[in-house]
Amino acid sequence: MRVAVFSSKPYDVTFLTAANRARGHDLLFLEPRLARETAALASGRPAICAFVNDQLDAEVLTRLAAEGTRLVALRSAGFNNVDLPAASRLALTVTRVPAYSPHAVAEHTIALILALNRKVHRAWARIREGNFSLDGLLGFDLVGRTAGVVGTGKIGAAVARILTGFGCRVLAFDPLPSPECLALGTSYVPLPDLLAASDIVSLHCPLTPETRYLVDGAALARMKPGAMLINTGRGALVDTKAVIEALKSGRLGHLGLDVYEEEAALFFEDRSWRILQDDVFARLLTFPNVIVTGHQGFFTAEALAAIADTTLQAVTEFEQGRIPATAIQA
Repeated sequence: MRVAVFSSKPYDVTFLTAANRARGHDLLFLEPRLARETAALASGRPAICAFVNDQLDAEVLTRLAAEGTRLVALRSAGFNNVDLPAASRLALTVTRVPAYSPHAVAEHTIALILALNRKVHRAWARIREGNFSLDGLLGFDLVGRTAGVVGTGKIGAAVARILTGFGCRVLAFDPLPSPECLALGTSYVPLPDLLAASDIVSLHCPLTPETRYLVDGAALARMKPGAMLINTGRGALVDTKAVIEALKSGRLGHLGLDVYEEEAALFFEDRSWRILQDDVFARLLTFPNVIVTGHQGFFTAEALAAIADTTLQAVTEFEQGRIPATAIQA
């Protein structure tokens, strides 16, 4: 099947090409992101492959369908960037990668927690300058601390398992409790209770209209003074301006982000030679108790191999006239 792969990076080419050797699809790797201006690049391709910051609104989907696209294969778990009702009206099948390596994102979450707690980023910079002072680097033991996990799907459950291993008391919030988490001894509580009791709050829920700005000013006011907030889910789960105010006041003690609500204009590109135009993001970077990574939680060899395999398997199933097992229902 002829597939246009948008937002292609060298690692996408490597892993998708390897996964395609046994399948034989015609992959056209395109560096630009999918948007209104670039949709025409998929002309004559019955399938397109998109990533998290590609634009898949009604207008783009209409243009794709008019040019012959019938399958939208997302190489991501999230699909909040897709207008699913529009896709259904246009008879477009949309697939995703519901599970690739929950361990990749979970382990990155723990890396952010440890780095923030023990001030690894600040210590690294000091040592390079010959400053071996320990002032300002005081952390705390994780054992005995309370950690709140919001969303206990595969990634959230993996985070809960690791935190339990550290000796944390784990609280969780999710409409559908995880049997694995319950077996670990995780306690499910209402979100306000979780926020009030947790020393660390980690977000792992999908972005929906209901979860947009789940952590806003009111939620931050409920949190324990000096608590740590980690978001490796979706950027708009957090109201960034409200978080900045909480950091300025000292209400929020630590912030770790692998996602950002306006990341589409920043992430996955080398912008080191440009002037940063996002004033909100620039303000975030001024805090010594904030670590931001550029949506790299998924970025392990195992995860990329699984993503490529699942994505191309969906293309194969569609080509064979089957409904892919990973198809999303509108």
